Amino acid sequence: MASRHWIFLLRPVCALVLFSLLQGCSLLRTEEPVYSETDPVIKPELDRRTITEADIDSEDFSVGAFVGVMSVEDFGTNLVYGARAAYHVTEDLFAEAAIGRTDTDKTSFEKLSGGAQVVPDDDRTLTYYNISIGWNILPGEVFIWRGHSFNSALYIIGGVGNTDFADDNHFTINFGAGYRMLLTDSMAWHIDVRDHTYNSDLLGDDDRKHNLEAHTGLTVFF
Repeated sequence: MASRHWIFLLRPVCALVLFSLLQGCSLLRTEEPVYSETDPVIKPELDRRTITEADIDSEDFSVGAFVGVMSVEDFGTNLVYGARAAYHVTEDLFAEAAIGRTDTDKTSFEKLSGGAQVVPDDDRTLTYYNISIGWNILPGEVFIWRGHSFNSALYIIGGVGNTDFADDNHFTINFGAGYRMLLTDSMAWHIDVRDHTYNSDLLGDDDRKHNLEAHTGLTVFF
């Protein structure tokens, strides 16, 4: 009779223990994280720099001035100065009109002859006019200091014009290359090297002359 009472009491105790074990197992189970398809797996934290770069102004015309040196064949190397105006047809193609002037020295013959003059003193100033087509072949950027960049371009240029020298006019072909860097949205700095070539019989033989020029200058877009 006593054993029946013990069995009757053990049944609810065993049921209580089994229920507690099942609850503990449910607490140990971890839930899987829920990811959204739009959330990136890795969220990088980047410290981005703000770079201000100069672009060509929205207008297509530019004007400017230049100064440099010009070597006039047989007449020495002297200061040259002038002005230019350009129309930018596209981002890579532009048309330019330029005028330049330089004073020339005496030839070696004049210096050695003791007084003979090949060219009168009043006609020793050389003036040229030309119209050229330029092509930006290597556009890029120049980083001067941190946080500042300047658009730049290496270009080739060539055209035709006239050279007025020694009281005579000569049909002239010019060609060369230049480098342009945009300092602001409306101002650019140039470096140019060009050859102005024409036929002349000033010293007797009719041969081709090459006048080499190197100059630098500024242009303004408007």
